[in-house]
Amino acid sequence: MTGNHGAHHAHARRGHLRHDFSKAPFLVIWETTRACDLACKHCRAEAILDRNPLELTTAEAKRLMDEVRRFGRIVFVLSGGDPVRRPDLVELVEHGAGIGLRMGLTPATTPRMTPELLAELKQAGLARVAVSLDGSNAEIHDAFRQVEGSFQEGLRILRQAGEVGLSTQVNTTVSRFNVDDFPHLCELMEGLGIVFWEVFFLVPVGRARTEDLATAEEFEEVFNKLYDLSKTAPFDIKATAAPHYARLVLQRQVAERRAGERDEAPDPLTAGLFYSLQDGIGRARGVIEGDGYAFVDHVGEVYPSGFLPVSAGNIRESGLVELYRDAPLFRQLRDRELLKGKCGACEYRTVCGGSRARAYALTGDYLESDPFCIYMPAGYEEPAAAGVG
Repeated sequence: MTGNHGAHHAHARRGHLRHDFSKAPFLVIWETTRACDLACKHCRAEAILDRNPLELTTAEAKRLMDEVRRFGRIVFVLSGGDPVRRPDLVELVEHGAGIGLRMGLTPATTPRMTPELLAELKQAGLARVAVSLDGSNAEIHDAFRQVEGSFQEGLRILRQAGEVGLSTQVNTTVSRFNVDDFPHLCELMEGLGIVFWEVFFLVPVGRARTEDLATAEEFEEVFNKLYDLSKTAPFDIKATAAPHYARLVLQRQVAERRAGERDEAPDPLTAGLFYSLQDGIGRARGVIEGDGYAFVDHVGEVYPSGFLPVSAGNIRESGLVELYRDAPLFRQLRDRELLKGKCGACEYRTVCGGSRARAYALTGDYLESDPFCIYMPAGYEEPAAAGVG
Protein backbone atom coordinates (compact mmCIF):
# COMPACT_ATOMS: atom_id res chain seq x y z
CA MET A 1 0.00 0.00 0.00
CA THR A 2 2.87 2.33 0.69
CA GLY A 3 3.97 2.07 -2.93
CA ASN A 4 0.59 3.26 -4.20
CA HIS A 5 0.63 6.00 -1.60
CA GLY A 6 3.86 7.34 -3.06
CA ALA A 7 2.50 7.09 -6.59
CA HIS A 8 -0.51 9.17 -5.59
CA HIS A 9 1.82 11.87 -4.34
CA ALA A 10 3.89 11.79 -7.53
CA HIS A 11 0.71 12.43 -9.54
CA ALA A 12 -0.39 15.10 -7.09
CA ARG A 13 2.97 16.82 -7.28
CA ARG A 14 2.75 17.03 -11.06
CA GLY A 15 -0.81 18.33 -10.75
CA HIS A 16 0.31 21.00 -8.31
CA LEU A 17 2.87 22.38 -10.75
CA ARG A 18 0.09 23.13 -13.22
CA HIS A 19 -2.14 24.88 -10.71
CA ASP A 20 -2.03 28.66 -10.35
CA PHE A 21 -4.25 29.56 -7.39
CA SER A 22 -4.51 33.19 -8.50
CA LYS A 23 -6.42 31.98 -11.58
CA ALA A 24 -8.40 29.05 -10.22
CA PRO A 25 -9.11 27.36 -6.91
CA PHE A 26 -8.36 23.71 -6.43
CA LEU A 27 -11.67 23.18 -4.68
CA VAL A 28 -15.09 24.85 -4.59
CA ILE A 29 -17.65 23.85 -1.98
CA TRP A 30 -21.32 24.69 -2.38
CA GLU A 31 -23.61 24.69 0.65
CA THR A 32 -26.64 23.22 -1.13
CA THR A 33 -29.00 23.83 1.83
CA ARG A 34 -28.89 24.48 5.55
CA ALA A 35 -31.64 21.96 6.21
CA CYS A 36 -30.40 19.02 8.30
CA ASP A 37 -31.76 16.50 10.80
CA LEU A 38 -28.67 16.73 13.02
CA ALA A 39 -27.84 19.42 15.59
CA CYS A 40 -24.04 19.22 15.78
CA LYS A 41 -22.31 21.18 18.53
CA HIS A 42 -19.82 22.70 16.09
CA CYS A 43 -22.12 23.32 13.10
CA ARG A 44 -20.66 26.13 10.98
CA ALA A 45 -24.00 26.57 9.20
CA GLU A 46 -26.12 26.48 12.38
CA ALA A 47 -28.24 24.06 10.35
CA ILE A 48 -32.01 24.03 10.73
CA LEU A 49 -34.76 21.49 10.07
CA ASP A 50 -36.40 23.18 7.07
CA ARG A 51 -35.08 24.38 3.71
CA ASN A 52 -34.81 28.09 3.00
CA PRO A 53 -37.04 29.20 0.08
CA LEU A 54 -34.24 31.56 -1.02
CA GLU A 55 -31.80 28.69 -1.71
CA LEU A 56 -30.29 28.53 -5.17
CA THR A 57 -32.77 26.90 -7.56
CA THR A 58 -31.90 23.91 -9.70
CA ALA A 59 -31.29 26.21 -12.68
CA GLU A 60 -29.10 28.55 -10.62
CA ALA A 61 -27.13 25.62 -9.25
CA LYS A 62 -26.46 24.34 -12.77
CA ARG A 63 -25.32 27.81 -13.84
CA LEU A 64 -23.00 27.87 -10.83
CA MET A 65 -21.46 24.56 -11.90
CA ASP A 66 -21.08 25.81 -15.47
CA GLU A 67 -19.25 28.84 -14.07
CA VAL A 68 -17.03 26.66 -11.84
CA ARG A 69 -16.14 24.60 -14.91
CA ARG A 70 -14.48 27.72 -16.35
CA PHE A 71 -11.75 27.18 -13.73
CA GLY A 72 -11.01 23.74 -15.20
CA ARG A 73 -11.89 20.18 -14.13
CA ILE A 74 -11.67 21.09 -10.47
CA VAL A 75 -13.17 19.45 -7.39
CA PHE A 76 -16.74 20.53 -6.63
CA VAL A 77 -18.26 19.37 -3.34
CA LEU A 78 -21.96 19.43 -2.50
CA SER A 79 -22.16 20.23 1.20
CA GLY A 80 -24.76 21.44 3.68
CA GLY A 81 -26.68 21.16 6.00
CA ASP A 82 -27.56 17.89 4.37
CA PRO A 83 -27.50 17.92 0.55
CA VAL A 84 -29.74 14.83 0.58
CA ARG A 85 -32.54 17.18 1.64
CA ARG A 86 -32.56 18.59 -1.92
CA PRO A 87 -34.84 16.53 -4.19
CA ASP A 88 -32.76 17.58 -7.23
CA LEU A 89 -29.51 16.12 -5.80
CA VAL A 90 -29.07 13.33 -8.37
CA GLU A 91 -29.88 15.73 -11.23
CA LEU A 92 -27.26 18.18 -9.94
CA VAL A 93 -24.57 15.50 -9.60
CA GLU A 94 -25.34 14.30 -13.10
CA HIS A 95 -25.00 17.84 -14.48
CA GLY A 96 -21.69 18.50 -12.70
CA ALA A 97 -20.16 15.18 -13.68
CA GLY A 98 -21.48 15.59 -17.22
CA ILE A 99 -19.59 18.86 -17.73
CA GLY A 100 -16.38 17.39 -16.28
CA LEU A 101 -16.30 18.51 -12.65
CA ARG A 102 -14.95 16.09 -10.03
CA MET A 103 -18.00 15.69 -7.84
CA GLY A 104 -17.89 15.06 -4.11
CA LEU A 105 -20.71 14.88 -1.55
CA THR A 106 -20.88 15.30 2.24
CA PRO A 107 -24.25 13.89 3.38
CA ALA A 108 -25.43 13.98 6.98
CA THR A 109 -25.23 10.62 8.75
CA THR A 110 -28.95 9.92 8.75
CA PRO A 111 -31.25 7.23 7.29
CA ARG A 112 -32.10 9.59 4.40
CA MET A 113 -28.92 8.42 2.62
CA THR A 114 -30.28 5.07 1.44
CA PRO A 115 -28.42 2.35 -0.50
CA GLU A 116 -30.71 3.11 -3.45
CA LEU A 117 -29.75 6.80 -3.43
CA LEU A 118 -26.06 5.91 -3.18
CA ALA A 119 -26.42 3.70 -6.26
CA GLU A 120 -28.24 6.48 -8.15
CA LEU A 121 -25.52 8.99 -7.24
CA LYS A 122 -22.80 6.61 -8.39
CA GLN A 123 -24.66 6.14 -11.69
CA ALA A 124 -24.99 9.94 -12.00
CA GLY A 125 -21.20 10.34 -11.81
CA LEU A 126 -20.42 11.05 -8.15
CA ALA A 127 -16.71 10.49 -7.43
CA ARG A 128 -16.64 10.41 -3.65
CA VAL A 129 -18.78 10.38 -0.51
CA ALA A 130 -17.38 11.98 2.66
CA VAL A 131 -18.91 10.99 6.01
CA SER A 132 -18.29 12.71 9.34
CA LEU A 133 -17.05 10.60 12.25
CA ASP A 134 -16.04 12.59 15.33
CA GLY A 135 -15.40 9.81 17.79
CA SER A 136 -14.14 6.25 17.79
CA ASN A 137 -17.41 5.06 19.29
CA ALA A 138 -21.09 5.96 19.31
CA GLU A 139 -20.99 7.54 22.76
CA ILE A 140 -18.46 10.24 21.80
CA HIS A 141 -19.69 10.83 18.23
CA ASP A 142 -23.41 10.90 18.99
CA ALA A 143 -22.89 13.34 21.89
CA PHE A 144 -21.07 15.66 19.48
CA ARG A 145 -23.69 15.34 16.73
CA GLN A 146 -26.53 15.37 19.30
CA VAL A 147 -28.52 12.65 17.53
CA GLU A 148 -28.48 9.06 18.77
CA GLY A 149 -27.57 6.52 16.08
CA SER A 150 -25.55 8.99 13.97
CA PHE A 151 -22.30 7.02 14.45
CA GLN A 152 -23.83 3.76 13.21
CA GLU A 153 -25.45 5.58 10.28
CA GLY A 154 -22.02 6.92 9.31
CA LEU A 155 -20.48 3.45 9.33
CA ARG A 156 -23.43 2.12 7.32
CA ILE A 157 -23.13 4.84 4.67
CA LEU A 158 -19.39 4.18 4.30
CA ARG A 159 -20.00 0.46 3.90
CA GLN A 160 -22.87 0.82 1.44
CA ALA A 161 -21.05 3.49 -0.58
CA GLY A 162 -18.16 1.05 -0.96
CA GLU A 163 -20.56 -1.69 -2.02
CA VAL A 164 -21.86 0.39 -4.94
CA GLY A 165 -18.31 1.31 -6.01
CA LEU A 166 -18.02 4.85 -4.62
CA SER A 167 -14.75 5.93 -3.08
CA THR A 168 -15.12 7.05 0.53
CA GLN A 169 -13.64 9.63 2.85
CA VAL A 170 -14.05 10.41 6.56
CA ASN A 171 -14.16 13.96 7.92
CA THR A 172 -13.31 14.44 11.60
CA THR A 173 -13.38 17.67 13.60
CA VAL A 174 -10.80 17.89 16.39
CA SER A 175 -12.13 19.66 19.48
CA ARG A 176 -11.89 19.41 23.24
CA PHE A 177 -14.70 16.85 23.05
CA ASN A 178 -12.62 14.22 21.24
CA VAL A 179 -8.93 15.18 21.39
CA ASP A 180 -8.27 12.50 24.04
CA ASP A 181 -9.97 9.94 21.78
CA PHE A 182 -7.68 10.68 18.84
CA PRO A 183 -5.43 7.57 19.10
CA HIS A 184 -8.57 5.40 19.00
CA LEU A 185 -9.89 7.37 16.01
CA CYS A 186 -6.63 6.61 14.18
CA GLU A 187 -7.16 2.90 14.83
CA LEU A 188 -10.77 3.07 13.63
CA MET A 189 -9.78 4.75 10.33
CA GLU A 190 -7.41 1.96 9.37
CA GLY A 191 -10.24 -0.55 9.10
CA LEU A 192 -12.82 1.47 7.16
CA GLY A 193 -11.58 1.06 3.57
CA ILE A 194 -11.44 4.82 3.03
CA VAL A 195 -9.12 6.58 0.54
CA PHE A 196 -8.85 9.80 2.51
CA TRP A 197 -9.13 11.18 6.05
CA GLU A 198 -9.75 14.91 6.31
CA VAL A 199 -9.08 16.14 9.84
CA PHE A 200 -10.63 19.54 10.59
CA PHE A 201 -9.37 21.63 13.47
CA LEU A 202 -12.27 23.49 15.04
CA VAL A 203 -12.87 27.12 14.11
CA PRO A 204 -15.22 28.93 16.53
CA VAL A 205 -17.88 29.98 14.03
CA GLY A 206 -21.59 29.12 13.86
CA ARG A 207 -22.46 26.97 16.88
CA ALA A 208 -18.81 26.25 17.73
CA ARG A 209 -17.50 28.22 20.70
CA THR A 210 -13.96 29.33 21.53
CA GLU A 211 -14.04 27.18 24.68
CA ASP A 212 -14.68 24.10 22.46
CA LEU A 213 -11.20 24.37 20.89
CA ALA A 214 -8.45 21.99 21.82
CA THR A 215 -5.26 23.80 22.89
CA ALA A 216 -2.43 24.78 20.53
CA GLU A 217 -0.29 22.14 22.27
CA GLU A 218 -2.97 19.52 21.64
CA PHE A 219 -3.09 20.58 17.97
CA GLU A 220 0.64 19.83 17.82
CA GLU A 221 0.17 16.40 19.44
CA VAL A 222 -2.49 15.55 16.86
CA PHE A 223 -0.20 16.74 14.02
CA ASN A 224 2.49 14.36 15.25
CA LYS A 225 0.03 11.46 15.40
CA LEU A 226 -1.19 12.27 11.86
CA TYR A 227 2.35 12.38 10.51
CA ASP A 228 3.20 9.05 12.15
CA LEU A 229 0.01 7.55 10.72
CA SER A 230 0.68 8.97 7.24
CA LYS A 231 3.73 6.69 6.92
CA THR A 232 1.72 3.48 7.14
CA ALA A 233 -1.94 4.34 6.50
CA PRO A 234 -3.65 2.89 3.40
CA PHE A 235 -5.27 6.31 2.87
CA ASP A 236 -4.17 9.92 2.48
CA ILE A 237 -4.52 12.52 5.23
CA LYS A 238 -5.23 16.24 5.15
CA ALA A 239 -5.34 18.70 8.04
CA THR A 240 -7.97 21.38 7.33
CA ALA A 241 -8.08 24.78 9.08
CA ALA A 242 -4.61 23.81 10.32
CA PRO A 243 -2.12 24.52 7.54
CA HIS A 244 0.62 24.53 10.17
CA TYR A 245 0.57 20.73 9.86
CA ALA A 246 2.78 21.34 6.77
CA ARG A 247 5.30 23.10 9.00
CA LEU A 248 5.39 20.14 11.39
CA VAL A 249 5.85 17.74 8.46
CA LEU A 250 8.90 19.67 7.27
CA GLN A 251 10.32 19.84 10.80
CA ARG A 252 9.87 16.09 11.27
CA GLN A 253 11.42 15.30 7.89
CA VAL A 254 14.46 17.50 8.57
CA ALA A 255 14.95 15.72 11.90
CA GLU A 256 14.63 12.30 10.21
CA ARG A 257 17.16 13.25 7.57
CA ARG A 258 19.64 14.46 10.19
CA ALA A 259 19.16 11.20 12.08
CA GLY A 260 19.82 9.17 8.93
CA GLU A 261 16.24 7.88 8.84
CA ARG A 262 15.27 9.61 5.59
CA ASP A 263 17.03 9.75 2.22
CA GLU A 264 14.74 12.18 0.35
CA ALA A 265 14.89 15.95 0.75
CA PRO A 266 12.22 17.31 3.11
CA ASP A 267 9.00 17.91 1.18
CA PRO A 268 5.55 18.53 2.66
CA LEU A 269 4.06 17.13 -0.55
CA THR A 270 4.98 13.61 0.55
CA ALA A 271 3.17 13.54 3.86
CA GLY A 272 -0.49 13.12 3.19
CA LEU A 273 -1.29 16.68 2.10
CA PHE A 274 -3.39 15.40 -0.80
CA TYR A 275 -6.52 13.59 -1.65
CA SER A 276 -5.85 10.21 -3.22
CA LEU A 277 -6.14 10.48 -6.99
CA GLN A 278 -7.71 7.10 -7.65
CA ASP A 279 -11.16 8.68 -8.03
CA GLY A 280 -9.97 11.73 -9.95
CA ILE A 281 -9.97 13.96 -6.88
CA GLY A 282 -6.66 15.36 -5.67
CA ARG A 283 -5.52 18.24 -3.54
CA ALA A 284 -2.74 20.72 -4.12
CA ARG A 285 -0.30 21.97 -1.53
CA GLY A 286 -0.88 25.07 0.57
CA VAL A 287 -4.64 25.39 0.07
CA ILE A 288 -6.00 27.91 2.59
CA GLU A 289 -9.05 30.15 2.71
CA GLY A 290 -9.36 32.09 -0.54
CA ASP A 291 -6.06 30.72 -1.82
CA GLY A 292 -6.99 27.58 -3.73
CA TYR A 293 -10.40 27.40 -2.10
CA ALA A 294 -13.80 29.07 -2.38
CA PHE A 295 -17.16 28.50 -0.73
CA VAL A 296 -20.64 29.38 -2.01
CA ASP A 297 -23.46 29.37 0.54
CA HIS A 298 -27.07 28.27 0.10
CA VAL A 299 -28.22 31.71 -1.11
CA GLY A 300 -25.21 32.36 -3.35
CA GLU A 301 -22.86 34.38 -1.11
CA VAL A 302 -19.19 33.72 -1.94
CA TYR A 303 -16.72 33.26 0.92
CA PRO A 304 -13.02 32.32 1.12
CA SER A 305 -14.22 29.30 3.13
CA GLY A 306 -17.24 28.22 5.09
CA PHE A 307 -15.33 29.01 8.27
CA LEU A 308 -14.46 32.59 7.24
CA PRO A 309 -17.81 34.43 7.06
CA VAL A 310 -16.71 37.50 5.11
CA SER A 311 -18.51 37.70 1.75
CA ALA A 312 -16.84 38.82 -1.48
CA GLY A 313 -20.18 39.11 -3.31
CA ASN A 314 -23.10 36.99 -4.52
CA ILE A 315 -23.24 34.78 -7.61
CA ARG A 316 -26.74 36.13 -8.34
CA GLU A 317 -25.06 39.46 -9.07
CA SER A 318 -21.44 38.62 -10.03
CA GLY A 319 -19.62 35.73 -11.66
CA LEU A 320 -17.76 33.34 -9.35
CA VAL A 321 -14.68 33.35 -11.59
CA GLU A 322 -14.37 37.13 -11.40
CA LEU A 323 -15.03 37.20 -7.65
CA TYR A 324 -12.39 34.56 -6.97
CA ARG A 325 -9.77 36.17 -9.20
CA ASP A 326 -10.40 39.87 -8.59
CA ALA A 327 -12.31 40.51 -5.33
CA PRO A 328 -10.02 42.43 -2.93
CA LEU A 329 -10.79 39.92 -0.15
CA PHE A 330 -9.51 36.96 -2.20
CA ARG A 331 -6.53 38.88 -3.54
CA GLN A 332 -5.47 39.82 -0.01
CA LEU A 333 -5.75 36.26 1.22
CA ARG A 334 -3.51 35.05 -1.62
CA ASP A 335 -0.79 37.57 -0.78
CA ARG A 336 1.17 36.00 2.05
CA GLU A 337 3.30 39.15 2.27
CA LEU A 338 0.28 40.83 3.91
CA LEU A 339 0.18 38.43 6.87
CA LYS A 340 0.69 40.08 10.24
CA GLY A 341 2.35 39.14 13.51
CA LYS A 342 4.33 35.94 13.72
CA CYS A 343 2.53 34.44 10.68
CA GLY A 344 3.95 37.33 8.63
CA ALA A 345 7.43 36.77 10.07
CA CYS A 346 7.34 32.98 9.71
CA GLU A 347 9.72 31.20 7.36
CA TYR A 348 7.01 28.58 6.73
CA ARG A 349 4.35 31.05 5.53
CA THR A 350 4.49 29.93 1.89
CA VAL A 351 3.72 26.31 2.79
CA CYS A 352 1.45 27.18 5.72
CA GLY A 353 -0.02 30.67 6.02
CA GLY A 354 -1.96 29.89 9.19
CA SER A 355 -5.71 29.45 9.41
CA ARG A 356 -7.14 32.74 8.19
CA ALA A 357 -10.56 31.63 9.46
CA ARG A 358 -9.34 31.01 13.01
CA ALA A 359 -7.40 34.28 12.97
CA TYR A 360 -10.59 36.10 11.97
CA ALA A 361 -12.77 34.26 14.50
CA LEU A 362 -10.43 35.03 17.39
CA THR A 363 -8.99 38.46 16.47
CA GLY A 364 -11.48 39.96 14.00
CA ASP A 365 -8.68 40.31 11.39
CA TYR A 366 -8.20 37.60 8.76
CA LEU A 367 -4.60 38.73 8.14
CA GLU A 368 -3.55 38.37 11.80
CA SER A 369 -1.60 35.43 13.22
CA ASP A 370 -3.39 32.15 13.85
CA PRO A 371 -3.38 32.06 17.70
CA PHE A 372 -3.39 28.26 17.73
CA CYS A 373 0.14 27.66 16.49
CA ILE A 374 2.92 27.04 19.03
CA TYR A 375 5.75 27.73 16.58
CA MET A 376 7.82 30.86 17.11
CA PRO A 377 9.71 32.08 13.98
CA ALA A 378 13.45 32.55 14.37
CA GLY A 379 14.28 35.98 15.79
CA TYR A 380 10.63 36.96 16.21
CA GLU A 381 9.63 38.77 19.38
CA GLU A 382 6.01 39.09 20.40
CA PRO A 383 4.98 42.76 20.68
CA ALA A 384 4.83 43.95 24.29
CA ALA A 385 1.34 44.16 25.72
CA ALA A 386 -0.02 47.69 25.79
CA GLY A 387 0.30 49.32 29.18
CA VAL A 388 -2.65 50.49 31.27
CA GLY A 389 -3.29 54.19 31.61
